[in-house]
Amino acid sequence: MPNKIIIKKKILNFNKKISIPGDKSLSIRWVLISSLASGISKAKNLLISEDVEASIKAVRKLGVKVLIKGGVCTIHGVGMKGYKYKKNLIINAQNSGTLGRLISGILIDTPFPIKIIGDKSLSKRDFQRVARPLSKFGASFRLTNKCNLPLTVKGSEKLKPIRFFENKGSAQCKSSIIFGGMKTNGKTIIKAKKSRDHTELLFKHLKLPIKIKKKKNLDIIEISKVNKIKPLNYKIPSDISSAAFFIALTVLSGESKIIIKNINVNPTRIGIIKILKKMGVKISFLNKKIYKGEPIADILVSSPQIIKSLNCPSEFNSGAIDEFLVIFLIAAKAKGVSHFKKLEELNKKESPRLIWGSKLLKMMGIKAIVTKDSIKIFGNPQLKIKKKIVISKYLKDHRVFMTSVIAALSFGGEWHVHDKDSIKTSFPSFLKIINTFKNEKKN
Repeated sequence: MPNKIIIKKKILNFNKKISIPGDKSLSIRWVLISSLASGISKAKNLLISEDVEASIKAVRKLGVKVLIKGGVCTIHGVGMKGYKYKKNLIINAQNSGTLGRLISGILIDTPFPIKIIGDKSLSKRDFQRVARPLSKFGASFRLTNKCNLPLTVKGSEKLKPIRFFENKGSAQCKSSIIFGGMKTNGKTIIKAKKSRDHTELLFKHLKLPIKIKKKKNLDIIEISKVNKIKPLNYKIPSDISSAAFFIALTVLSGESKIIIKNINVNPTRIGIIKILKKMGVKISFLNKKIYKGEPIADILVSSPQIIKSLNCPSEFNSGAIDEFLVIFLIAAKAKGVSHFKKLEELNKKESPRLIWGSKLLKMMGIKAIVTKDSIKIFGNPQLKIKKKIVISKYLKDHRVFMTSVIAALSFGGEWHVHDKDSIKTSFPSFLKIINTFKNEKKN
């Protein structure tokens, strides 16, 4: 059966209330932290996707018992020194940069070399950004072409704390060093450009030895050796990166409204909300609360009469890095020219997303000028597509697929979007939820 979807009709308007699966970043972090806890941890609403399943397989290979039954994932933690390291062990991170980079920090005390591999897309991504600081602890790292997977890590019995300046705004890099620091005697200090802080919040909630000093553009993080982690029972909040597709569909559909339930609205993750508000979109948080250190809320979105163009402040970038493809779609319908800059990190994702964003817009008939780190989008509020568009050969990037589906449902035309199985990495139920808005013909 061909692995594609065909969409021929756009959605007109709707008034919906939906729920979406658990946050991928939190799901992976919960699996890793719970595997090192002393005792049994349970999670509900864990995202069951290929990235999270790869994390579960990884800790199982390290001797951790994991059970999934009746919507509950149970992990029998083995403690900080309980991993069963074996010779010739291979961990497959598949498509998950979060897993591949975070577990690199956890493994810095392995007595045997462990190889970390990934799929074609992950194997093109930069792992030197974690291997370089982690090697300062005393572990050794060997990479293909000095940068890419496969990566082989060999730990050390004489780990020493480090000081490191994380200047890319990479939460994965920062978290890998935090995990390395928690296995090291002494105090590791990270000066980090602002990025997602899920790891820090989980550490604080678990009362682990971490201190954070927040400055305007940087966080100073101090982490000391962790001797014991208590079990963590967790109902994983839903993922704003997944919610972003339905937010965009609402904004672009006209006279529409949606409530998306129980979303993680961590300030480091809501760049898309800040950007869209500046573009004239009505967005509000309902039923806001704090859960396990994370702010949670229902998100209410109403489509605007006019979408404003935007010269986007670059300080919003890190909080919207996974949502820029749908932000570009919204800018395509804005009145005027929108400018997004300092986006070099977009081309270091599962696919070169800045390049793909400009390709998609040009296929739609939108003028876009792209450089190595910026894009100007010449919006057309009257845009209606009446041609056939084929989306393929994009390294099976799940966000390219889902963005293309939203474009098809918002602007019309006949879209043939290949590699629909790509959504299994992060949002397997995406099309099922889309079908509650409208039924599409699938091939």
